Amino acid sequence: MSILREFKEFAIKGNAIDMAIGIIIGAAFGKIISSLVDDIIMPPIGVLVGGVDFTKLAVTLKEATTDAPAVTLNYGNFIQTLVDFTIIAFAIFMLVKLINRLRRKQETAPEPIPTKEELLLAEIRDLLKERK
Repeated sequence: MSILREFKEFAIKGNAIDMAIGIIIGAAFGKIISSLVDDIIMPPIGVLVGGVDFTKLAVTLKEATTDAPAVTLNYGNFIQTLVDFTIIAFAIFMLVKLINRLRRKQETAPEPIPTKEELLLAEIRDLLKERK
């Protein structure tokens, strides 16, 4: 029974729920970035390099025979994966940079100027503290 109770505490804790939400959002963000790379970025790059589709780039190591398919080194998929990773890493870097900038603005926000009433109340408070 204690294992079930411990699991329940773990599953309900805020950290586990926050982590699950982060994973779900990360997966959705990954799909968006993959679509950005596949549908927006790679076609112009393919045109610039002569209409080459990176995913189809390969070197045949052994020709196909009647018994076995060809053995190929698919380096185009690797290039595509590197481009995907670079774009995702850059997008995350920019997001973290934006968040850090917003946090710095919050930290350096000037304190509000107290009103006359607040100043008077603070003075009264200080006088009452002196009497004790």
